[in-house]
Amino acid sequence: MSDLSGKTTVVVGASRGLGRGIARAFAEAGAPVVAVARSAAALADLAATSANIRTEVADAADPAVSWSVLDQYEPEVLVVVAGATPVHRPIQYHTWETFSVHWHTDVKIAFNWLRDALLKPLSPGSRVVVMSSGAAINGSPASGGYAGSKATQRFIAAYAQEESRRSGLGITVTAVMPRMTPYGDVGQQGIRAYAARSGQTEEEFVSHMGELLTPEMAGLALVDLVGADPATTSPGYLLTGLSSGLTASSAPWPGSSRSWPGLRHSRSRSEPTFLSPWSSGPQKRGSIAPARSVSDCAEGHIGRPD
Repeated sequence: MSDLSGKTTVVVGASRGLGRGIARAFAEAGAPVVAVARSAAALADLAATSANIRTEVADAADPAVSWSVLDQYEPEVLVVVAGATPVHRPIQYHTWETFSVHWHTDVKIAFNWLRDALLKPLSPGSRVVVMSSGAAINGSPASGGYAGSKATQRFIAAYAQEESRRSGLGITVTAVMPRMTPYGDVGQQGIRAYAARSGQTEEEFVSHMGELLTPEMAGLALVDLVGADPATTSPGYLLTGLSSGLTASSAPWPGSSRSWPGLRHSRSRSEPTFLSPWSSGPQKRGSIAPARSVSDCAEGHIGRPD
């Protein structure tokens, strides 16, 4: 695990699921963590796990909150996880209000925090990670506008990276797309909906998902990611519990005029590792693989949300 001592880290949406695991992992790596969420009780429980964690009870979608938190704490790492839980039903049973809820939460949250990170701006060398979803690649037919909103998060993270480059800010922005996991409200409800849709029990559905991504794995993977050389990182990664090498694609990301290299890290311990897209070897638990095209990420899981 990377040593992040002294690197103030803001985790937006830290009270549960992957966000909680990410906050704890950064605290364990030595980072002073500012955990942002709406639930005071859940944040108090999180803060009790580490002296490195302090809390901010606030609505992450409020544009005044993003500016206030970034201005007060001046983080070197910003991780945006917060979002709404989808309403799971076929498209014909949605209203526009239920279908579009993620455009007014997930997309708005990513937009506000990315905008303010650029406007402040964060200090050169800062890292920003936007937690999107594998649904951004694969779609999610029973989750309304969820997949589209997650794809938009992926796009605007790339836009923010390009604006950082154009302005010489030295801020690295990365989108991470976790696969569906039962260790969080979004994944639990998704599993319930898609199990019913496919005529399976939840246990049967989960048994076909392979190695499950846990909050602890996600946390370790992101700690390793922000500790890596920005020059060697890709603009986006698919995050899984266990993944084999993906087929590389030369398709550039939004706003980019070139293809992006993958990370090449080597670990002797049982920690998350990053493999280049050219690797044919298996990745360790909690691994991140560069996601550079639809063909890189589909892996036969069309329609399964994260």
